[in-house]
Amino acid sequence: MAQQVFWERKSLAQMNSGEWESLCDGCALCCLQKVEDDETEQVHYTSVVCHLLDKSNCHCTEYKDRSRLVPNCVKLRPEDVVEFHWLPPTCSYRLIHEGKKLPEWHPLITGQADSVIKAHASVLSVYEVTDKDINDDQLLDYILL
Repeated sequence: MAQQVFWERKSLAQMNSGEWESLCDGCALCCLQKVEDDETEQVHYTSVVCHLLDKSNCHCTEYKDRSRLVPNCVKLRPEDVVEFHWLPPTCSYRLIHEGKKLPEWHPLITGQADSVIKAHASVLSVYEVTDKDINDDQLLDYILL
C-alpha cells in the first residue's frame, strides 16, 4: 500500500518548516499588489508586482529580508490560515486548508521546480509593472478583471 504524501495526511499546522516551505508552488501570485474593497472586503489583484521579484524565475531576490525591506509583505504562517481568503484560488496553502488537492502542475507533483511557470500559472503570465514603476494612486488602474 502506497504511503500518503505529507500534504494529504497533515494539516498545515502539523507541517514542519521544510514541509511548509515546500508546499509553496513558486507562482509568486502573492507578490502581486492587492486592493481590498472596504465595504465588501473583496480582494482585487492588480498586475503590479513587488520590485523584489526576480521575473525570470518567480523568486524573491531578498526572501529572508523581504518583510524588513517591504513592510507590507505578508509572511504566510500556519496560525494565520483563517485569513488566507485573499490568496489566489490556486495557492497550495489555501487549497490544503480548504481540503482540496494540489494542481497537477505543482512542483511536489511534477518533481520540477519550474512546472508552475511552464503551466502558465505564475505571476509571469499577468504582471505588467513593478510597484516602483508606478505611484500608489495609480494602483487602481491595474486591477485585474
